[in-house]
Amino acid sequence: MKLNTLKPAEGSTKNNKRIGRGQGSGRGGTATRGHNGAKSRSGYKRKEGFEGGQMPLQRRVPKFGFTNPNRTEYRAINLDAIQELADKIKSNVIDKAVLLDNGLVGKNDLVKILGGGTLSAKVDVTAHKFSGSAEAAIEKAGGRVTKL
Repeated sequence: MKLNTLKPAEGSTKNNKRIGRGQGSGRGGTATRGHNGAKSRSGYKRKEGFEGGQMPLQRRVPKFGFTNPNRTEYRAINLDAIQELADKIKSNVIDKAVLLDNGLVGKNDLVKILGGGTLSAKVDVTAHKFSGSAEAAIEKAGGRVTKL
């Protein structure tokens, strides 16, 4: 090993080029930003989706369909999740508070019970909405359905 061959470990240093420190540095003047234009100015920030003046993709693509601003969103919970919950909590009453405590819904969610899976436990379920198959399956198992 010789002193003239010493180098820092790979990746341990950055190549910090001091730009904008006068003409004598070789990186003065325009400070490697080129000449005029938005990118040469301080505070430059390109808008998201900007394509250099070309018509942006979100304006080129045809629009279609309709999104109802008054749509009601429900948190869907299937019967198999209700069955797991009934086995876990050893209770026959399942309402929004129980679902909230077990992390199945948020505090502002509306709940809809769907008929996915099977239900064998006799449970009294309280929710905002039920699908027809879920309602039938709960009542077939001996439970009760209560709509909020």
